[in-house]
Order: sequence, then structure tokens, then C-alpha cells
Amino acid sequence: MARILIAGCGDVGSILGLDLVQAGHQVWGLKRHPATLPAGIQPLAADLTDSATLFGLPPALDFVFYTAAADGFSETCYRRAYVEGVRNLLAALARADQRPRRILFTSSTSVYAQHQGEWVDEDSPAEAAGFSGHSLREGETLLWNGPCPATVVRFGGIYGPGRSRLIDSVRRGAATCVERPPVYTNRIHRDDAAAVLRHLMAFADPAPLYLGVDDYPAPQCEVMRWLAEQLGAPEPRVVTTAEGAEAAMRASKRCRNARLRATGFCFRYPSYREGYAALLG
Repeated sequence: MARILIAGCGDVGSILGLDLVQAGHQVWGLKRHPATLPAGIQPLAADLTDSATLFGLPPALDFVFYTAAADGFSETCYRRAYVEGVRNLLAALARADQRPRRILFTSSTSVYAQHQGEWVDEDSPAEAAGFSGHSLREGETLLWNGPCPATVVRFGGIYGPGRSRLIDSVRRGAATCVERPPVYTNRIHRDDAAAVLRHLMAFADPAPLYLGVDDYPAPQCEVMRWLAEQLGAPEPRVVTTAEGAEAAMRASKRCRNARLRATGFCFRYPSYREGYAALLG
């Protein structure tokens, strides 16, 4: 049995924690308001951005998962979540003279600046110019340069129960997409994201970095048209970048999961079709 801390225990962290508890591990979930955590995960009320709240960490931790999310899309929010929070947690572990066997950190494929449909993997340059990419990269580097072995998983867009924005947009007939050139999107179901983290914790010698995406980088229009067909909704309206799709074009890339697959990981939802079909019931 391992002693595990999930720092920033939100949606993905809660699913991960439940799986780990069911496997017989002792799990603490750290968040500001832990009363909402599922039964079985031991609550730990603390704020990663406030070092004064981090003096009561559980002792003798074997693994730490850092699954915090930014409170909003601003430079301040991102730095608090992915830089200050990481720095504070590392300092708290050092104060308590704790050296977990591994820290696993949830990052994002948004660190990549590629936007013309290029294939991207763990060896590709991660040079996104925006504050979000910079903050995530700084948090990754803090962990890699820290005293404990660290593994970073750069997840694609996470979808699943409670994350129905795209489905709702298609259902309302409000969805738009760019068809030419195709805008490639990368995603992973929430349950697979949690399973990736659990798998890498148990893996004997994980690499420092993995891309956490499913098997199929899918063109934006294809996904929306498939959803429209399943929902009996109108097909999405095709727009040009001049009509407000510049942000989507900046994100167009195809992420490879070959390194993750080579560890023996198997997806429950290998593409958007299986994942969204489960959501639509």
C-alpha cells in the first residue's frame, strides 16, 4: 500500500483518488474546500498558493500528484496555480524532510506553439509564446530540477462528465468550425487521464515527460459533424479565420502518444467517437 497525496484534487484528481483507494492505497486530497471530495479520499484543507497552509502534510508520502488547475485564464491565475503552487509544495515537502518516490504533474499540450497541423511529440520544441505556456513550462522545470524524481504529463483537451461545452454548442446549433486548412484537435477522456496517471505511478521507470492524448488527433469539423449526427442537430457552420477562428488555428497540431503507448497503457476511449458516445448514452 502506498501513501499518496493529490494536490489540487479536482475532477481528474478525484477520479484518480477513488481508483487508488479502491486499489488499497491511502490517499489524501488537498484542496481549499475538501468537504466535496468523494468518500474514501482523506480530506486535507490547504491552499497551494498560501505556503502557511502547507505545514500539515501527511508524513511518509510515497507519491504526490499535482493536479491543480488555474482559477481563470489570466497570467496571475496561471502563475499562482503552476508556478507559485509548485514552488510552495516543494518547499513544504523539504521542510518536512520528505522525498516521495515520484511527483507526477498534469501539464498541457498548450505549451507547444506549432499551429499548422504539425506532428508533435515529447521531443518537439515547446515554445508557446503566451503566459499559459510559459507558466506551465516554468512549473515543469521546477519539478524536473527539484529533489524528487518527477514525471510530467502534457494532456490534450480533457472532456467527460460535466464537461459538455462542445456537446451543448452543437446541440444548440451554435457550433462553428474551420475546414480548410483542417484544424486538428487533441483530446483525452477524463477517465483515461486519471488512468494514465495511475498507470505511470505503477510503471517501474517512467520517463520525465509524456503526452496524454488519445490515438486520434481529429479535425475540428469532423468531430462537430459526428456529434451533430448523433444528436440530430444541424451541422456546424464552416467559418474562415477572418470570422473569428484565429484562436482555433493557433492551436492546430497533431500530438503523438507513442511514448505513452510504449509503456503498455491501453485507452478505454481511444478516440472521440468512443468517448462522446459514452457521454451521449
